[in-house]
Amino acid sequence: MEDNRRNHWDTVYETKQPNEVSWTQENPKTSLDFIRETNLDKSAKIIDIGGGDSKLIDYLLEKGYENLTVLDISSKALERAKIRLGDKADRVTWIVSDITEFVPDTTYDIWHDRATFHFLTTEDQINKYLAITQKWITGFLIVGTFSDKGPTKCSGLEIKQYTETALKKQFNKNFEKVKCINEDHKTPFETIQNFIFCMFRKK
Repeated sequence: MEDNRRNHWDTVYETKQPNEVSWTQENPKTSLDFIRETNLDKSAKIIDIGGGDSKLIDYLLEKGYENLTVLDISSKALERAKIRLGDKADRVTWIVSDITEFVPDTTYDIWHDRATFHFLTTEDQINKYLAITQKWITGFLIVGTFSDKGPTKCSGLEIKQYTETALKKQFNKNFEKVKCINEDHKTPFETIQNFIFCMFRKK
């Protein structure tokens, strides 16, 4: 199953450019706003889950964040990000892993996940994710998923939609809600995808 997922995403990143995939954002403003609102300093340990070749890492480097990690199931996605960043890529830790198989070697002050969690559609996958976040996050969890007004599929795969209430329910055992917002993401194809973005603090 994990190999199937990895092959799927490697193929996507090998065959499509950023302007050909729906999740591309030129400026990940909401994510940056949420990270800033944690009020943690620039040495905070930040991990971007399913970061792929997202530009979030470029912006965080530019703003002086020093302790950055990007995790993705696809090595092809991370290679693309490294090539884009050039020498700056050396300032980032890159991890190739399925999130449900991830065994961190450190805790994180900020865990950022835009559009990975909603690909976990079975109870087993979700529970693995929850166990990892419970154990390895010391500060804040920022998660963005398709809302109940968003798509039901992405990149040909089924996803799990969330409302604010449903997202809170998944994490409320170990995290308290700081804030949630709904956001319309405009894709490179000019379509609109509605997201729910929530920030939680470890209890």
